[in-house]
Amino acid sequence: MRIDVLTLFPAMLDGFLSESMLGRAREAKLLEINVRNTRDWATDKHKTTDDRPFGGGAGMLMKCEPLFAAVEELQTPGCRRIYLTPDGAPFTTAKAEELSKQQHLIFVSGHYEGIDQRVRDAIIDEEISIGDYVLTNGTLAAAVVIDALARFIPGVLGEEKSLTSESFTRNLLDFPNYTRPAVYRGMSVPEVLLQGDHGKIEKWRHAQQLAKTAKIRPDLLNKQP
Repeated sequence: MRIDVLTLFPAMLDGFLSESMLGRAREAKLLEINVRNTRDWATDKHKTTDDRPFGGGAGMLMKCEPLFAAVEELQTPGCRRIYLTPDGAPFTTAKAEELSKQQHLIFVSGHYEGIDQRVRDAIIDEEISIGDYVLTNGTLAAAVVIDALARFIPGVLGEEKSLTSESFTRNLLDFPNYTRPAVYRGMSVPEVLLQGDHGKIEKWRHAQQLAKTAKIRPDLLNKQP
């Protein structure tokens, strides 16, 4: 898979993309991730990428010209062009899995008060929000989406089974997990996990998921089949 990230702050992604799972995936050629500075497509001597919004209002708005030029140069047939914005559709595990099946993704990272609406209307295929809050720019949002979708690319995870048992995979939160020692500061691991009966363990874990989801995210229970 190829991913291009358009951002005014490419250095924000340097460490993130070179460490841990994503770093190994890039080394193994499972992922090609290119971080592009949007200013490289600005044509004036000051590399201007923003201007005041028509109609007034606070803040600045990212201009049409650099974004159109960048996306049109980078795009390939069938690629998915995505804008990260608080007023986009909520990002989910299902969306991460869907995006992981694409051959080429272009992420447009906004800044200031966002981007000119004509960019959104003409060259953006999808708008995604990672939550009901506002960041200083969309670069971190792009990083979150990339990290989540990369886990669905075959070979990226060392333990493929973990995809089927973690939070949100079946609209349930994750169950409690424990490791050695079995007793620490008077706190014991639940006995069912120590008996080796995998049927009982699976039932216990599922019950824990239901209880935790009902307490913290009861809205997810309505999505159960």
